[in-house]
Amino acid sequence: MNSFKIISLTHKLAPLELIGKLHLDENHQQDYLGGLKIRMELKELMFLSTCNRVEFVVNTDREIAPEFLSDLFYSINSRLTKEDLTALVEKTITYEGDSALTHLFEVSASLDSLVVGEREIITQVRKSYEFCNLLGLTGDTIRLAIKQTIETAKQVYTDTDIAKNPVSIVSLAYRQLRSLGIKNNARIIFVGAGETNANMAKYLKKHQYANFTVFNRTLENAEKLAKELNGKARELSHIKDFKEGFDVLISCTGAQGAVITNDIYASLIGDDTSKKVIIDLAIPADIDAKVIESNDVHYIDIESLKKQAADNLLKREGEIEACKAIINNKVEEFKQLFQERKIELAFGEIPKQIKYIKETALNEVFAKEMNSLDPQGKEVLDKVLSYMEKKYNALAIKTAKKVFLEEDL
Repeated sequence: MNSFKIISLTHKLAPLELIGKLHLDENHQQDYLGGLKIRMELKELMFLSTCNRVEFVVNTDREIAPEFLSDLFYSINSRLTKEDLTALVEKTITYEGDSALTHLFEVSASLDSLVVGEREIITQVRKSYEFCNLLGLTGDTIRLAIKQTIETAKQVYTDTDIAKNPVSIVSLAYRQLRSLGIKNNARIIFVGAGETNANMAKYLKKHQYANFTVFNRTLENAEKLAKELNGKARELSHIKDFKEGFDVLISCTGAQGAVITNDIYASLIGDDTSKKVIIDLAIPADIDAKVIESNDVHYIDIESLKKQAADNLLKREGEIEACKAIINNKVEEFKQLFQERKIELAFGEIPKQIKYIKETALNEVFAKEMNSLDPQGKEVLDKVLSYMEKKYNALAIKTAKKVFLEEDL
């Protein structure tokens, strides 16, 4: 296990701009990683890159010294300055053996994530392995480690509440919509076409909502988002003239004051007396306080969502110890599996040798005696020898495992 190592650069120590200097998309991974494996004398290599981490999972007997790290990083990005290399080396953590395995399990179970409990990381780990395996960069050690990693993450997510309570603003807002009984045919207005509203809109579309109108100061941006939603686009300056009605209004602009005044709201609802849902995701608020005071609405604001997200995050963090207990057990389980696999590989030649001995005995040493047997006798003898061969192979490996594992204990 000592040759199993992880070189880790994450948001915990390094600024994202620095981490980004080592990012490689799949096309560049294809170009660089094969040569990197040879240059750095790595038996195996897996490269994991996300928006807030870069991890090199390797199998190597080489010591991971500062000079090794500088050479590794420069091989990834030859435009790095001396200052960049110094900063990267200082911010890098190296794990070996058991600690490397524990780190990999914690990363995949989202304990090391920017947002604890986000499941996306396990998919990223699996895809990174599959891609590196396709490139011929990985071998038996990383294969076994990733198999156990995925099993561990699944058990963590199943047996604990680490991912149970949502912490993203988008998912929390959606849950509140559903709790209010808003149907999939609801008429939804978006005010603003920035990242937050775009994420909210795509989330709603994913959950089968389909009636969207997007208002934005710049019509081009409204049209871009509306196209993704199969919706309609309007200039924000014309919102007062909108007479098609709505059930849900979601607003998130960068304005410094109220965007939806009481007059604009009155124009939007017209004679409609049904209770509307307003979700204000902007800071400062886009919805004038008079709108909330003067109208019968379900009002969901960013501050209440942020408080709920913080509460849920605390609940998730309260599950960390239970997650670590599962991980520790899985590390111990893997150590035994790894030893057994080493023994299997070490004794992999035994079946070939036994088969060779059997064939030599039949065809050379006892060839004369074999020729004196009738076909039926030869068949019976062959069956007996094949049976003994099979049983001996299994017994030899089983005995070896027992002896070696007892010695390790």
